[in-house]
Amino acid sequence: MNRYTAHDKKVKILATLGPAIQSEKDVRDLVINGANLFRLNFSHGEHQDHAERLNWIRNIEQELDTSIGVLMDLQGPKLRIGTFANGPVTLKDGQAFQLDLDSTPGNDSRVNLPHPEIIAALEEGMDLLLDDGKIRLRVTATNGDKIQTQVVVGGELSERKGVNVPEAVLDLSPLTEKDRRDLAFGLELGVDWVALSFVQRPEDIREARELIQGKACLMAKIEKPSAVEHLEEIVELSDAIMVARGDLGVELPAETIPAIQKRIIKTCRQHGRPVVVATQMLESMRFTPAPTRAEVTDVANAVYEGADAVMLSAETASGAYPVESVTMMSKIIRNIEADPSYQAHLDVNRPQPNATVEDAISCAIRRVSKILDVAVLINFTNSGETGMRAARERPKAPLLNLTPNLCTARKLTLVWGVNTVVRPEFAKPIEITPTALEEAKRLGMASAGDMVVITAGIPFGEPGSTNVLRIETVQ
Repeated sequence: MNRYTAHDKKVKILATLGPAIQSEKDVRDLVINGANLFRLNFSHGEHQDHAERLNWIRNIEQELDTSIGVLMDLQGPKLRIGTFANGPVTLKDGQAFQLDLDSTPGNDSRVNLPHPEIIAALEEGMDLLLDDGKIRLRVTATNGDKIQTQVVVGGELSERKGVNVPEAVLDLSPLTEKDRRDLAFGLELGVDWVALSFVQRPEDIREARELIQGKACLMAKIEKPSAVEHLEEIVELSDAIMVARGDLGVELPAETIPAIQKRIIKTCRQHGRPVVVATQMLESMRFTPAPTRAEVTDVANAVYEGADAVMLSAETASGAYPVESVTMMSKIIRNIEADPSYQAHLDVNRPQPNATVEDAISCAIRRVSKILDVAVLINFTNSGETGMRAARERPKAPLLNLTPNLCTARKLTLVWGVNTVVRPEFAKPIEITPTALEEAKRLGMASAGDMVVITAGIPFGEPGSTNVLRIETVQ
């Protein structure tokens, strides 16, 4: 295994940091075993905890001389019921149950719902889900500041449990006051990606972009039925997408999630947006050193479908086997990528290119790498856009981007097949071919006799100017 297992797999691993990761050494172990970027979950922990973890990441980045991306995941609105006067209550199928704005502690016939926007949006016949969908209520009547429901699926209900409203679009911003404070802090720290929770409509993406002001890339989490309905627009407006299967699986029937996941991945690839598949991928490895066969198949399916990255949540944040989880995920990815049917599947599902020079070049390098035995595809880039368009084609050979921009390199850690080297001298006019070949050899991605493809822009260094393709043999 080399210093950093980046270019021996194309699908990236996004690992969540939490209490289970207690030192720089722990972060280093995750990177060495295959983690490409890290998630800071702002639903948990204090600002100083996240700042310390980001500092560890940056130190390891320097030590290993490799770019490591950082994603901050905003909590979003948390919709919950109020309290009960005498502890948990038991709701029986068919009984009446009221939710209202009265803050008085509840009982087995009513409870406070301190969210007027939910009450305003509900209509007769709609369902509410409580406690991650364990309890289902159907609205029978609405009356100003309260709603009457009938219990469809009952059970024990304790206070402050979560509320999901799958059939209504709520007049609610995805950014709470806490999120705004967290976002300002994360941008000051220098995160590379911001994951936006509770996305319901395209306007939510625009609102977040106004706050971010280009200081980080924006990832929309698809976890609401309304976001699935507006998928095309949300993908177009975002820099990346996360298939957040947790809440999505609560608000939509579980059996529909695999097809929705495939649709999201296909849409993202068509638009050239990176896509992450998340939630419970190796869930059992929170407690055991080996996954179930079903979990292995779940990760494998996401890889086969063309995902850019797969995510570990509690497995690395609070589980007992964080390094083993990353190692296992890396093994699964490499095994699938070694399967000849993997590349064939990606080729069959290749999206149609746009009529642009960048897409023409990207299509050309994919074809060249299929016809010739190319060791690596090397691209000089400033913004990273050409690298992302090349990754959209899912070429057979690995992609190596050479950039003077560290922010670009960190952004690209999420993107399928892309490896990046950052050097200040790449900003200046240089001898393109010798520089590209030298970097490929230094990284062990090409050796004497290997064929490589080099793309760049003339005039050199101008964003969006990629217009040159060269085929060279390493001497």
